[in-house]
Amino acid sequence: MPLTETLAPAASADAMEKVRAALAAKPDGVIEAVAREHGVSTLAVLEATPDEQRRFIAAERFEALWQELSSWGTVLFIVHTADIVLECEGPLPVGSFGHGYYNIHGDSPIGGHIKAGNCKAIYLVDRAFHGRRSCSVQFFNGAGEAMFKVFVRRDEARELLPDQVERFEALQRSFA
Repeated sequence: MPLTETLAPAASADAMEKVRAALAAKPDGVIEAVAREHGVSTLAVLEATPDEQRRFIAAERFEALWQELSSWGTVLFIVHTADIVLECEGPLPVGSFGHGYYNIHGDSPIGGHIKAGNCKAIYLVDRAFHGRRSCSVQFFNGAGEAMFKVFVRRDEARELLPDQVERFEALQRSFA
């Protein structure tokens, strides 16, 4: 059973048929754009992608996964909503729980307070984006929307950083 059936309201069969058609027509398109166009959650669209493009991680692994990601060096942190795609490069600070949040502070432009309890699913996503391989860790809330994403960075030639790809692939083996 897709995870979306236990989180966000189920998308209609007709909407999901249109999602699958959109993904077939443009398999490297923006997941959020497909979701908005067809009135379904971002997670519903992600779960309509081929199985080999995504690996589920239980939300209970949030802290262990974050701790691993904090060892990667500079990453690309993205928050994508209907109103903004906020991109920030920096290392993920090691966090700790307190006052209902997972608090991240350190010598990084990435900092703040994450309502980690709202995280209901995590996916390792390895799929093409505008014709190029893209690797990310995506954290989803109960509505099936991405809370935020952590991407493997690219070098000056727009190639994925090999050391981060190795770490990402190690996550696929150890966390999924």
